[in-house]
This record gives sequence, structure tokens and C-alpha cells, in this order.
Amino acid sequence: MTESSWGPSPAAGFLGQSGQAGGVPAGPSRDAGESAQTRPMSITPPRPGDGSAHGPEPAKPRKRGGRDLRAAIGVGAGLGAVVLASIFVYKPVFLGVIAVAVVVGLWELAARLSERKQIRPPLVPLALGGAATVVSGYFWHAQGAWIAVSFTALAVLVWRMARPPENYLRDVTAGVFAAFYVPFLASFVAVMLAADDGPWRVLTFLLLTVVSDTGAYAVGFRLGRHKLAPRISPGKTVEGLAGAVLFAMVAGALCLQFLVDDGVWWQGLVVGLGAAVSATLGDLGESMIKRDLGIKDMGTLLPGHGGIMDRLDSLLPTAPVVWLLLRVFVGAG
Repeated sequence: MTESSWGPSPAAGFLGQSGQAGGVPAGPSRDAGESAQTRPMSITPPRPGDGSAHGPEPAKPRKRGGRDLRAAIGVGAGLGAVVLASIFVYKPVFLGVIAVAVVVGLWELAARLSERKQIRPPLVPLALGGAATVVSGYFWHAQGAWIAVSFTALAVLVWRMARPPENYLRDVTAGVFAAFYVPFLASFVAVMLAADDGPWRVLTFLLLTVVSDTGAYAVGFRLGRHKLAPRISPGKTVEGLAGAVLFAMVAGALCLQFLVDDGVWWQGLVVGLGAAVSATLGDLGESMIKRDLGIKDMGTLLPGHGGIMDRLDSLLPTAPVVWLLLRVFVGAG
């Protein structure tokens, strides 16, 4: 325990800059004959909050990366309850949850691009087309999502023509990117939901992504030594990636064996591996975007988490990977 990490020690409250105790010179007194027993003692009273009078102050909530863990856990638990209830009670309700998350995510991304880079993708066609892409994925599967996102891109090109031509190419390029990055990738969650065992497929997808993130943090925090991508995300380690893969593969084996119709445990190992890799790449991808924009979070809507996009970063690229592997192993459902 050093002073640089914990602040001055309790003894430092009694010492001056030249070895003084309570402001009294530490050497012999002016009267050399005065004994130590008769000399009055000068002791500085303990300062409030230094922990010397009434013990240490109550511990404050630990923070990870400057975040309030209590708020993060509370918000995470609330979101999980909403998701689980909507998945298993009535599928269209969860479809609406996906659509709302997509629209809010697009708004956050467009707002940050405008603030930091003066790039202004047309938000209205993105929001309408994004919701339509998710709904099309549910009713007409991957083909419907492709058609909807194509029309969304076309709408972005046309809508932007109402403004001056300066920066047209830059704005529409960002708009087309946003259309594919957020609603198109999210539409594969809706495609999974449409299957007969759709709620269980979606639950498997969510569990694998969350378990992958948890494994990466748990192993990386304890054993992380070798940086995975220091220029993009300095906190990520090779050991953390190994933890993500291990945790996700175990969870995948359990999910395919017990949750997904016609699934076999060994198939879950492959699905878990794919989910862990895609979740890590998705996290790194959004970290790259945020570093380019010079921001820490995409938004502030979720206390302890940042914005919606900060929660979708690993989910978005994992959705098509899990959908494809489940389709190969157990069919479209």
C-alpha cells in the first residue's frame, strides 16, 4: 500500500514537512532539562474522514471504467426482465422492443456523427426504414430484411437531395452504413424470433452474448496480461478472449442440448465459438467508431451502461452469426 495509490497515511496527519509532530519541532525542547514526562504533549486531533477516530468510512460502490456498478446492475436486471417477459408472453411485443432499440440506436449514432464530425445522415428515412427492416425480417425472413434495407438506402439517397449538395456523398455514405450496421443486423433477431421455437433461439443468442462478455471480463480481470488490440481497446486481453470463448462454448453446449429443438451439445460448441468471436469483434468495431469520434459512450440513456448502442455493440454482429449456425444445424424452424 503506497501513498501514491491510497493517499497520505494516517501518520502523515501528524507530521509537518520537516519531521514535525503536530507542528512542534521534533528535536530537543528549548529547555534541555525539561523531562519528557513533564513536557506537554501536542497532538493534532484527527481530521474528519481520515478514518482514525471512528474507523474507515463506509465503502463506496466500486466502479468499472468510471461506471456506477449499482446503476449498471440495476439497469441490466430491468432490461433483462423486460426482454424475457416480452419474448415469452407475446412475440410481437418483443418485436416492438427490437424496433424501438433500433430507432434509438440510429438516433444516437446520427447525433454523435453530427456533433463530432459534422456528418448528418438523414434520420427520418433511417428510423422509418430501420423499423420496417426489423418487421420485414419477422414476417418475410432474411429476404424481407434485404429488400427493406435496400429501400431504406434508396430513401436515404433521395431524402438527402432536399439539402444543399455540399457533403452529400459523406452524409449518404454514413446513412447507408448506419442502415446496414443497426437495423439490418438487428433484423436477424426478428428472423430467429419468427421460428416455432423462436423465443428459445433468441434466448440462446442473448445468453451466449452475455456469457461471452462475462467470461471475457472475469478471466481478463484476473489473468489478463497480453493486450488483444491496445490501439482500439486497451482493456481487452488475449486471456479475456480465451475466457469469452470457453464460457460461450460451455453455454452453447447447454443451450443447444436443452433449449433449442433438435439441437445437440457439440453443435452448441460451434455456435458458442462463433458467438464469442463475433461479440468480441463487434465490441472492438464500436470501440473503433467511438475512438474515431473521440467519445467514451454513444449516449447516456442507460445509467451505468451509456447509450443503447453501447449495449448493442456485441449483440448486432452476433445475431446473423447465431442465426446462420442455428439454421445450418437445426433448420429454419
